[in-house]
Amino acid sequence: MQKKQNLPTKICPVCNRPFSWRKKWERDWEQVVYCSDACRRAGKSHKDSLGLT
Repeated sequence: MQKKQNLPTKICPVCNRPFSWRKKWERDWEQVVYCSDACRRAGKSHKDSLGLT
């Protein structure tokens, strides 16, 4: 088991805040991009307004 300080972190592209690894993301940590569902929705709507997929 790792201490909280030693968990991997990423930066959310929507809110620019760091977020840490969670047990529920264990299998697909590499694909996790957003820190929350709200940021995921905001990121997708931002891409849609730019015409990106």
